[in-house]
Amino acid sequence: MDHKKILINLKSIRENAGLSLSQTSELTGVSKAMLHQIEKGDSSPTIATLWKLAKGFRLPLTAFLEDLVQTETTFTPAPSETISFPDGLTIHTIFPFDPRFGSETFCLVLEPGQTHLSNAHVCGVVEDVFVIKGEMEVLFDGEWTAYKTGDGLRFNADQPHGYRNLASEPVQFHNVMHYSKMAKIHS
Repeated sequence: MDHKKILINLKSIRENAGLSLSQTSELTGVSKAMLHQIEKGDSSPTIATLWKLAKGFRLPLTAFLEDLVQTETTFTPAPSETISFPDGLTIHTIFPFDPRFGSETFCLVLEPGQTHLSNAHVCGVVEDVFVIKGEMEVLFDGEWTAYKTGDGLRFNADQPHGYRNLASEPVQFHNVMHYSKMAKIHS
């Protein structure tokens, strides 16, 4: 999916919360003008902006991206396209947020030379990273550490963290976001 076509569920989430654009701006740190442009589809959010929205609303990232069909015995995500954000990060949702497990799962691609830095998520959020193909470095606890195909790690994501690809080939990795507190709030 081209980044210019990224549409998110911001307006319905904001209205369901009973918030004005001004209140949403205060809650998320995203300007009122930008919120209005995103809601109208005139502007595509960056992944950093989406995380600000998720953090402010205390919702998982996929709450803004996905429509879900869920019953007590089955879980079928709506078809998910790969999204390329303006900052170059490419994300494909494997499993949108499921309150039963308190997690969501993505497949991400970093191109050669690309770095993606992330602000701290809500307190208690934990990330799992599993490298499917290639080599990458992950920043957590203030240090960059190298990982290659088949390597995995789990770290507290309520701190600044990041991913970078210093290799000459793209790197592909799974990223699982665990929201222990959100699972209780939204179940």
